Formats: sequence, C-alpha cells, structure tokens
Amino acid sequence: MILMVVTVQLSAREIEVPTDFQTIQAAIDAAQANDVIVVLPGVYLERVQLKPDLILRSKGADEVGVVGLKRAEITILDGGGSEGDVAGVTMAEGATLDGFTVSGMGYFDEELWQRHWNEKGMNQSHEDIGRFSVPAISVSGWGCKVINNVVHHNGHTGIAIQGVDQKACSPLISGNVCYRNMGGGIGSMNGSTAMITDNICFENFHAGIGHHNASPVVTSNDCYNNVRAGIGISNGASPVVRGNRCHGNRRAGIGIRTGVNTRPVVEDNDCYENGMAGIGCTEKSAPVLRSNRCFRNSLAGIGCSDHASPLVVGNHCYENGAAGIGSESASPTILRNRLENNKSAGIGVSQQSKALVAENKCLENQLVAIGVRDRSEVVLKENVLTRTGGMPPIIAILDGSQAIVIDNHITGGGVAGVLLQGNLIAARNRLEGQDGGSGISIGKGSHATLKNNDISGYKHSIKDQRDK
Repeated sequence: MILMVVTVQLSAREIEVPTDFQTIQAAIDAAQANDVIVVLPGVYLERVQLKPDLILRSKGADEVGVVGLKRAEITILDGGGSEGDVAGVTMAEGATLDGFTVSGMGYFDEELWQRHWNEKGMNQSHEDIGRFSVPAISVSGWGCKVINNVVHHNGHTGIAIQGVDQKACSPLISGNVCYRNMGGGIGSMNGSTAMITDNICFENFHAGIGHHNASPVVTSNDCYNNVRAGIGISNGASPVVRGNRCHGNRRAGIGIRTGVNTRPVVEDNDCYENGMAGIGCTEKSAPVLRSNRCFRNSLAGIGCSDHASPLVVGNHCYENGAAGIGSESASPTILRNRLENNKSAGIGVSQQSKALVAENKCLENQLVAIGVRDRSEVVLKENVLTRTGGMPPIIAILDGSQAIVIDNHITGGGVAGVLLQGNLIAARNRLEGQDGGSGISIGKGSHATLKNNDISGYKHSIKDQRDK
C-alpha cells in the first residue's frame, strides 16, 4: 500500500499556464489524474471542462482582496457576456477549482435586475426557480471541490449543483463569493447533497442560495441584498440550514415553500432587516424552525401561511415590523419561543389557522401578546404573557375564533387580560392586572367556560356582556 501511494505522488505534475500551455483547456487536456494546473494572473477568454482528479488553482497565496481572495480576483475566466451551450467551468469527479473569477458566462441584464429589485422579485415566475440552465460553474453528478472563487455578473446561476441518474452528488462548495448573477448565487437541485459552507452571496437575481428537491448541508454562509430570499428552499428540498446570516434581502431572509415534502431543518440562523419575514414558510411546507434569531424584519420574525405546518421551537423574534410569529391559513406548532418588542402581536394567528402555542414568552409587544382572529383555532398552554401600559388586551380572541387557554401567566395593562369575541375554555390561568380593565372580558354572542382562574389587579375580574 505504501508503494502505491508513493507512485501516485511521484507521478503528479505541476503544469503552469500560460508558461507550459497558452490556454487553460490545453493544459487540462494534457494533464493526468492528480496533476496540479497553476494559472498565472490574467484574463482567459475561454470556458473549460475539467477531468477527474485534477486540481486547477490560481497562482498566489491566500491574501485577501476586495471581495474575495486577491489571487481569485486577478485570475479571470471571462465568457464575454455571450450565451453558450456549456458552463463557464464544468467540474469532474474528484476535481478541484480553487481561486478564480468566473464572469460574463451569459448576459447580465442590468435593467432587468434593477426592475425586479424594485419589485422585490414579486413578478418573477416560479418556473425560473430551480432551473439548471447554463451556469457559470456546473457540478452535475460529481463529488468535487469548488473553493475560493469569485462568481459574478453571469447570465444564469453562479454555481449550480445537481444529481444525475440517481448518482450521488456531494461536492464541497466553500469560500466562494457569488454576486450579481441572473439566477441564484448558488443553486442546489435534483438530489444534491452538497456541503455548502462559508460562502458570501449577495445581489443575485433569485436567492443567494437556492434549493429545489435537494438536501445539502448549508452552514455559515452570509446571504444579503438578494432580489428574493437570502436562502430559498422549495419543491421537496430538505436541507439542514444552520448558522447562516441572512439580512437585507428584498423578500425573506429564509424562504420555504412548495409542498408537504419540503421539510428542511433550519436552526441557529440570524435573519434580520429583510424586506419581508425573517423566515417565511408557505405552500404546505413542513419545516423545523429551531433556535433562530429573527429581528428587525419588515414583516414577521417568522411567518407561516397557505397551509404550511412548521414546528417553531426555541426562536428569539424581536423588534419586527409585524408579529414575532405570524400564522395565516396555516397549522404551526409554536413552542418555547421568546417574542418581544414586536410592533404588533408577539404571536398572531389568523385566517382560519389552527395552532398549538405552548411555553412561549411574549414580552412587551406593542399590541397584543397573542392575537387570534378570522375563525382560527388555538390551544394556549403555559405561556408567559406580559405588557406594561397600552390599551389593547394581552390576549385577543376575535371574529368567532376558538381558544383553549390553560395554565398561562398573564400580566399587564390594557382593556383586558383576555378579550373574547368567540369561544373560550379557560382554566388555571393566573391574570395579574396593573391599571384597571377586566381580567376576562366576554363580548356579545361569545361563549366562555371558565374554571379555577386566579384573577387580581383588574377593575373587573370578569366582565360579561353576553346578555347585555
């Protein structure tokens, strides 16, 4: 075994471009497995196709440049902005692409990009999302390494990864900077199980990192100012998305949609200052959203809609423009989250949603701690709900909604601890008022069953207007 290893190492060569060969492709064609092709700084007007087990590397140390490594910024594969039938770089099994700028592979449409930026991507069609097309860098069915590259101003996706004919496709995609591409920055599709880590993706036409029927591991990436989501997950994709930063994107920080088989695990991410929700799930998706921090987003910290059924556990949502957690026509399970200083509800449940809400802390949200409306159904159990000052109730059950409220601790001001315009079963709750109002206010046409609730500090413990 030792002799075999030595033989392989001795047979490897280092080939230099343009010293030994004028073009990169000529060097690749002449190389053998395990050879290292080192490319000097310059602009290379070509598209290249790697061979198995080759290393293609730009010359230089790992000095940091303006947006990526300096050696990547000055060693450029340029497609000239023209469309082509093949990718700028086509990877191969066991190959490594290390430290290049890949640009101009297809036409970058500045005017179209700007229009969709202004529209927050609202008029982009779903059909374009997840299309492999002709990317700048293509990984199709290979285990390989794409590292330390700068990929920008291309006509389609920057780095596209897909499985082929049920073959494993588990490349390492790391340390790349992908921006201003007319697809996503990085796209993981059709059975990909890539490791996507430590990349920077910004100002891409679709998502910074997109998933379509793929299950990669996506960690420690920085995705910002993309036209759609920072990270987009759809069509049966079930990646593990952990420890990423998603901020300033025109839509959600992390967007999840399209089907009951879209079941990602999304945990320990920072999603902030996005144009819509910090994390949004819709279209029957069923993610696990765990231990994320969602703050100062324009809409909800975490929003679910259109029959999504997420498990939302242990997240911290604060200072968002709408609810900390919002549900519209969805069926979330909301457990042990901390929701504070949001501009509407701590938790908002509407449009006939059905939600289990347990062991959460809703603290000092500007309107209600928990709002339930539009004939929704909720179980509220063992939550801590507090707001000092303000007129709204702590819990509002409106529009004929139904609530089972058990073992909650409700503290604060406003017109009521619980305001009911629907149906309520409330047992073993502790309500502590601060500035008058009613502990439980029962509106006309409502129905309430109350048992063993401890109510203090309100002007009226129970204000019953059903028969008035």
